[in-house]
Amino acid sequence: KMRTEMKTTNLFKAVLTAAAVTMAGLSVAAVLVTPASADIASSKAVVDAAKAAGTVGEKSDGFLAAVTSVDAATQAAIDEINAGRRDVYAQAAAKNGVSVEAAGGSAFVNVILPRLHAGEYYQDAGGNWVRK
Repeated sequence: KMRTEMKTTNLFKAVLTAAAVTMAGLSVAAVLVTPASADIASSKAVVDAAKAAGTVGEKSDGFLAAVTSVDAATQAAIDEINAGRRDVYAQAAAKNGVSVEAAGGSAFVNVILPRLHAGEYYQDAGGNWVRK
């Protein structure tokens, strides 16, 4: 009986983990769209303008990257936002028992990609820049 209870408990944990990974996109969404400080808000404005101009895009790993060469201020904004995302993905990964890469990829698919505006760039699984 105890062995059956352990198997059931492990299965339950696996299902909860799978559900948590799916839900991680929702919790990541709130952080990705809610600036924590004035600096982040400023960086977000710079990146949003660059995304609209087609010089910055979303990578399939959940991070931002330059599509074309960008100025130092835009690169600094990309770096700041990516650092924040890295922290969020690390927290989601630890909470859900997955890798940071899995958390970032999940955020890209479930949160970032659906929110891209027409004309903005993203990287497909092959690493090619695609305009939405």
